[in-house]
Amino acid sequence: MSWIERLKVKWNLESNWQFVIIMLVFACTGTTVVLIKKPLINLLFEDGIRPLWFQIAYWVLILPFYNIILLFYGFLFRQFDFFWKYEQKMLRRFGIKVNADKE
Repeated sequence: MSWIERLKVKWNLESNWQFVIIMLVFACTGTTVVLIKKPLINLLFEDGIRPLWFQIAYWVLILPFYNIILLFYGFLFRQFDFFWKYEQKMLRRFGIKVNADKE
């Protein structure tokens, strides 16, 4: 069984097309985060040098920001339900209680 087939089974996907769309959502989300970082640095720091506090704050704040963008792209590509369940599962792993039915 290929890695694609294993992911389709794990994620309970219906088709190869749904798999492609989900990978596209992950790609768009990652690209968006990368494209936003450099202008943000240029806006906050004229010389482009990032102090340690910014690096720490960036890594702390990027996770919720990434998740919001992931849900946004999931909505745009009509895969919001999949990504909402994905987010809930991740939040449970962090020990955050989610008001939803467990799978």
